[in-house]
Amino acid sequence: MPFLNTPVSEAVQHIRQGDLTSCELVDRSVRAIAGSDAEIKSFISVQADRAMARARELDALTAEQKARLPLLGVPVAIKDNLCTTKAPTTCGSKILESFVAPYNATVVDALKNAGAVIVGKTNLDEFAMGSSTENSFFGPTRNPNDPGRIPGGSSGGSAAAVAAGFVPLALGSDTGGSIRQPASHCGVIGLKPTYGRVSRYGLVAFASSLDQIGPFADDIRDIGLLLQIISAPDPKDSTCAGKLFINDPSFYTGSSAGMRIGIPKEYFGEGLSAEVRSAIERVIESFKKQGATFIDVSLPNMRHAIAAYYIICTAEASSNLARYDGVKYGFRASDDSSLIDMYRATREQGFGAEVKRRIMLGTYVLSAGYYDAYYLKGARVRTLIARDFEQAFTGCDALISPVAPTPAFAIGEKCDDPLQMYLTDIYTVSANLAGIPAISIPCAKSNGLPIGVQFMTPKWREDTLMRLGWATQCAE
Repeated sequence: MPFLNTPVSEAVQHIRQGDLTSCELVDRSVRAIAGSDAEIKSFISVQADRAMARARELDALTAEQKARLPLLGVPVAIKDNLCTTKAPTTCGSKILESFVAPYNATVVDALKNAGAVIVGKTNLDEFAMGSSTENSFFGPTRNPNDPGRIPGGSSGGSAAAVAAGFVPLALGSDTGGSIRQPASHCGVIGLKPTYGRVSRYGLVAFASSLDQIGPFADDIRDIGLLLQIISAPDPKDSTCAGKLFINDPSFYTGSSAGMRIGIPKEYFGEGLSAEVRSAIERVIESFKKQGATFIDVSLPNMRHAIAAYYIICTAEASSNLARYDGVKYGFRASDDSSLIDMYRATREQGFGAEVKRRIMLGTYVLSAGYYDAYYLKGARVRTLIARDFEQAFTGCDALISPVAPTPAFAIGEKCDDPLQMYLTDIYTVSANLAGIPAISIPCAKSNGLPIGVQFMTPKWREDTLMRLGWATQCAE
């Protein structure tokens, strides 16, 4: 149920012309959230009054001022691991339940400077650790297509907010598929940009060498627009490469004709459901009719991707989450018998089960005697996976694959089996390990449940993803 039936740029033009107002758009958004989000639970917090005040300010601008704002009056939702000064940043955790950051994330300021109106902060797996958005301290988010099923995770709240028609745009973060998976399960578009394309300043860290902020939308042209806005250089983030994405209209005028697309055999083996396989095969056939060429390729180290990913990400999580000790900010347990006891009680009571599991795994692989056997070996495998992609891209412009092995599964179905939950990341983690961009585009439905197709390209080639996304969107 799209919030808009046109690209965001057209809605902005209507506001500039006076056919529509920012207040009308924002009022429509907050009313929709108030009316339906009690069931979906896509938001942790909604800043309705502040959003309406911001909309009134935008409507009062001069025509010249409005002309400089590409997101003039557009309601946007942001994942609640992005820092904001005037609303809590909880990360879906009890330990940060009432934390308000002293600064905005760079992407938050970029949205505001573009004229966007942030209406609320969306639910997520605690500290972005999960594949279903069931691990939030504030309860699970539900899939708008079937409330009995998961929306995917960890950015499930942002994906659900767009899919439910609460907002036309949202931001999430992707560490191992956390934008692409919920995009696929909810039936929206989700992009993980090249690592370093978007500043991570103000993104609460899970795994710093893997995390990347990216957009959700119903229309690929809105993905390109939002990526251009959030990809500006940022001296506050040393990992930000400063490569601004330029959203050229030429990306959205053609088809896939002339494209060389690789089919990695490792993505189409055992474990892929028949309905997902069939959906991807239909996209391939459609593209062939448009004039695209398909090439069989191999990524031989893909079979190690899950193991390497969960070694690296848990190690980095163990390090990053050491700062939550009850001293500096956030929740503090009442146990004050000693400093160590307070640390222990704070982390025991403040963190959920999945976060504790990953901290323990990460601490183990970094410990003396195991660092070389696990973490160092995982880092070496990561390099091999990146080389596999580089080799594959010498013969093709992009790769096509599933996003997830199955459509959205039932809430509670995998909660008692962490290994099965981790295996749902099998088709997405490799792009994060290699640092390449990847996108999920809706391509089919099975029994009313959306299925997405994934495209991956070499670093900095999000332009190719826009072209392929447009070809997929037009073929629906």
